[in-house]
Amino acid sequence: MLCCRHNKVGIMNYRVWYSTESIADFIIDNTELKNKTITKKKMYESDANNSRHFHTMPDHIKKILYLDAPDLIVELNTEPIFSIEISTEAGTGHNAFQRFARLAASVENNVPAFYVYPEAVIISRQGAPDRWDSINPLVFKALDDIMTLYAIPALFYYFPSDYKKHPNPSVSSYKNSKGLIFDSNIKYAGCPDSSSQEIISMFQAINEIISTIENHGVIDGRSKLLQKRTIIGRRTLMQKEFITKGGNTSMSPLSATIIIPTEYILNYLSQYENSNYQIGELLRSRKESIIYKVDAAFRGDPYPGALAAIDYLMCREGKSFEERKYNLILAWGDLEIKEDDKIILLSSKKSTVNDFIKSVKASENKNLLTAKKFNNIPHHEIPRYYMQVRYGSTYSKVKHIRVYSYFADAILFPDGALWRDA
Repeated sequence: MLCCRHNKVGIMNYRVWYSTESIADFIIDNTELKNKTITKKKMYESDANNSRHFHTMPDHIKKILYLDAPDLIVELNTEPIFSIEISTEAGTGHNAFQRFARLAASVENNVPAFYVYPEAVIISRQGAPDRWDSINPLVFKALDDIMTLYAIPALFYYFPSDYKKHPNPSVSSYKNSKGLIFDSNIKYAGCPDSSSQEIISMFQAINEIISTIENHGVIDGRSKLLQKRTIIGRRTLMQKEFITKGGNTSMSPLSATIIIPTEYILNYLSQYENSNYQIGELLRSRKESIIYKVDAAFRGDPYPGALAAIDYLMCREGKSFEERKYNLILAWGDLEIKEDDKIILLSSKKSTVNDFIKSVKASENKNLLTAKKFNNIPHHEIPRYYMQVRYGSTYSKVKHIRVYSYFADAILFPDGALWRDA
């Protein structure tokens, strides 16, 4: 058998990892995968939400799940070749970025990512007329920036709707489904209409990836994908959508950011320094810092994905968080800078550093590493214990804690802070 990483693939065994089986069937039946040898496998997202099964996930799949889990991952001969995330949420403000960390985790592992999201969704509220809630076009630029940095496709496709046909939502033919058009086949429950041109275009891009990987191997094939006309055309359309929909860098979540001299951050953190400890070189290495201000009760969505998007929209100059032009700081509260270059941080929602600590501590009930003796570990937990020995509690923490600690160089609270030294 030829090596699948660098040469044409010999024996071809595909595995489709899914969170929802209807999505797996939808993608298989509508692409070249239907003509391949396929095994479907249930995907378990993390040790935090499925401690019984997550440790059974193969290592090359775990690598994509380290931040968050997409809806689908397809692999060829144990090499992931693409992932898919499908959402039916309204996409204004921060919401379009809610799933962004999942896309980033895929692309950061050199795995092409597909994002299916509505152009608009009908919002109905009591006492108010129905309206279309349209997508924040900044998501197109965020995906384009991540493609530029990694040279791996991160492609957007609209979940079909009658938004353009019926700008007045009250006459939408699909009002009961918020204006969205789902596939009519019950086998594909929850999936977008397979006959829509957007979804047909996605199937064509998937087929392009399959063909290229089979012909050139995974490594060489990946390097050729952005040169394929099918993918160039979609990227061009995404760039056009950003412009025609009025996209700009003053939109949310960038509207919640400020750029300040790093000196101000160091002043804020100086309260934790003493004769035995000084803040490390990472923060000091960048003259300026971008602060993402979140004056909300400490929680997850949509903020983890928005933080990841801000990294790629404003900070990153390379594939690692070390390759940033600016420090990326997450501040839980409203920020004020005094004349003496000191930061004042106040949270109207009373977010505190202990909210973060409590979330981390809550994950500790998933931790098996505190077992004092081998006999204290139930037999069925031994493989999971061994996984935690290797990875620590990486997969045992809840998603938002994983994402915040991965992307933020520092997290500021009115009563405390966390930061990286290197």
